[in-house]
Amino acid sequence: MELGAAAAIGTSLAVGLAAVGAGVGNGLVTGRTVESIARQPEMRGTLMTLMFISVGLIEALPIICVVIAFILMGHIG
Repeated sequence: MELGAAAAIGTSLAVGLAAVGAGVGNGLVTGRTVESIARQPEMRGTLMTLMFISVGLIEALPIICVVIAFILMGHIG
């Protein structure tokens, strides 16, 4: 297998797995936040703030992964 083809497969797998992981993480965080708000409605503001911070941090992983993939493809291709 050619080096460029292997790099393309590797970077696409990395980006895809990062996206799947972020999707699962966002689903878990959002679901648990909804459960928490259902149990304690008075904490809604605090819980929503924490949820948005958590979702932002979770979404940072696929963005970093895409940037690294572009850098690798630029150097190898």
